[in-house]
Amino acid sequence: TVNDLAVGGARPLWLSAAFIIEEGFDVESLRRIAASMRQAADAAEVAIVTGDTKVVGRGGADKLFITTAGIGIIPPGVNLSARAIRPGDRVLVNGRLGEHGAAILAARGEVELESAIESDCRPLNGLVAALLKAAPLTRALRDATRGGIAAVLNEMAMAAGIGVLLEETALPLRSDVQGFCEILGLDPLYLANEGVLVAFVPQEQTDAALRTMRGHPAGEAAAVIGVVTAHRPGTVAMNTAFGGARIVDMLIGEQLPRIC
Repeated sequence: TVNDLAVGGARPLWLSAAFIIEEGFDVESLRRIAASMRQAADAAEVAIVTGDTKVVGRGGADKLFITTAGIGIIPPGVNLSARAIRPGDRVLVNGRLGEHGAAILAARGEVELESAIESDCRPLNGLVAALLKAAPLTRALRDATRGGIAAVLNEMAMAAGIGVLLEETALPLRSDVQGFCEILGLDPLYLANEGVLVAFVPQEQTDAALRTMRGHPAGEAAAVIGVVTAHRPGTVAMNTAFGGARIVDMLIGEQLPRIC
């Protein structure tokens, strides 16, 4: 929720949290989760100001569901929109791709692989504030959660009526995430992220934006991964590491590991 507000240009201030608790859920686990939420809120400099609880019978929920909502304030002069994106703008990300999705797949035991990959979950409001100060003409921001950066870029390309050309060799990827994806036949462009945003920045402010992002703890692996074009509006393409090119489509349904 904090990141959703931040990429809209808002300064997140207040959150609500609603708990749906299955009968019999361990109270100590609930206390531990609440304390972790308090620590995360403090780190993001937001306050959890209200909430609600609902206890349902056994089998009525998968132990615990938590939903949050938030309110932030957009400062004067900030107007981020896909409609502002123009050909020639650069596409930046603040960190390595696919870590959250790979970590969740490994943690659920859906694949028989041992992995030390950890989720990239982190608040991005501090990074966004620094970015908008260094590159005030930033066109648009999106957090690359479900569907990964591929989904975000396709949505933005269609909304703005522009094309996006990525460079595969510029994508920031941990070697273990890349290996994880290669073994399972997954594409890291479609893996979810919880601490990665995509920024569209005018060419003349790209250096300042990149420098600022790399100077922030949430942006140390920031990179320019592509450029906005007038070619093929609504389409995302990528120059591959082998010298070819391919279309990066919007993913339909869930990405599944290769089985052959």
